[in-house]
Amino acid sequence: MLLTGGTTPWKFLNTEPVKKYPPLTEQMKCEVLVIGGGISGALMAYVLNKQGVDTILLEKRRVCGGSTSANTGLLQFSNDCTLTDLIRQFDDHRGTSFYKMCSHAVRRLTDIANSLSRDSGLIPRSSLYYASTPQDVGMLRHEYDLLKRRGFDVEYWNRDDIKAHFPFSKEAAIYTHGDAEVDPYRLGHHLLQDASQDGLRIYENSEVTDTRYTDSDVTVITDQGSVLAQKVIWATGYTIQEWKPDHNAELLNTYAILTEPVADLSSWHERSFLWETNRPYLYFRTTPDQRIIAGGLDEALPPSGKPEEYAEVRGRRLLDEIQQLFPHLADLRIACSWAGVFASTKDGIPLIGKHPKYPHSYFIEVYGGNGTVYSMIAADLLAETIAGREPEELKWFSLTRPIDLKII
Repeated sequence: MLLTGGTTPWKFLNTEPVKKYPPLTEQMKCEVLVIGGGISGALMAYVLNKQGVDTILLEKRRVCGGSTSANTGLLQFSNDCTLTDLIRQFDDHRGTSFYKMCSHAVRRLTDIANSLSRDSGLIPRSSLYYASTPQDVGMLRHEYDLLKRRGFDVEYWNRDDIKAHFPFSKEAAIYTHGDAEVDPYRLGHHLLQDASQDGLRIYENSEVTDTRYTDSDVTVITDQGSVLAQKVIWATGYTIQEWKPDHNAELLNTYAILTEPVADLSSWHERSFLWETNRPYLYFRTTPDQRIIAGGLDEALPPSGKPEEYAEVRGRRLLDEIQQLFPHLADLRIACSWAGVFASTKDGIPLIGKHPKYPHSYFIEVYGGNGTVYSMIAADLLAETIAGREPEELKWFSLTRPIDLKII
């Protein structure tokens, strides 16, 4: 499966050489083997290594070179699925607790990024979640009231409030505090580099060719070596669906652009994230070097299997969407555009945990627009589980949970 196509933003911006790791060419042993070197695997291996767990990480190509290089780096506690819908889908306790887990995960990511030896471009931000149409105002007001009652740091903005802060206006919006932006490519590399200096063993260009299970352990075979592990954590993202399709997962194609630097972004209030109530939604953010990232337009996978097949035309539409919000940016130009496979779940929360067909194994399938935040949640839940203190909340994300959709 081709995960990305086009020129992804962080490889475009990060031109400095990154650390390389050797391929696995020996027979190794460890307590936990993490398979997958994107942001999910990097966070998982970093947290385990900090706990003193003997850990190996395998990546079939280069670390952070797949979907992580296309990740647009928005860290939010709000989700594709609103708190209102999650409570309707599950219950008040579970829906509210999940949103609070997301808020805590943003803080955890911030603390971890700030502790690393290199800057990962993590900057606190707020978010403007605006009504796409006047018909969405009632829903938006209800969501705001619910978030406020549950203790989240949010404001309700009417049309005049929005016009006072931006060069565009919408009927209503929720302005949320406590989010952040990050360069996920740099964050992943820096997590692994610091962890490797602290004992984590990392092997690139080491594709898994076979897996053998016994009653007590797992042997993972690569093209040149092998690892005998007590536990295996699969963090290979969307490619898992090729060999272990989940009934709760849906694959789509998504698009994004990165603009050339903009001379003046003073009309963009607090450089906050912008996103909308429409589904699928458009979203917008800035970068520290005065660029704009826009994304969305999710649709079915191209018949060719090449994610970038329609990237050029979708990119022009995204540029038009920026200019509709910021008409004074008439000379805005695209620096790079890309497309990628994107997954979501039917009930709105990620898939994390065991699967009955794969002994001694855990899966991290952080599908949805909040993938990096979900990765942090998964790393903490599974680290607790590996330590023998399986959290009750892990059951919420079961790969085999029934789907009884109550969202209309």
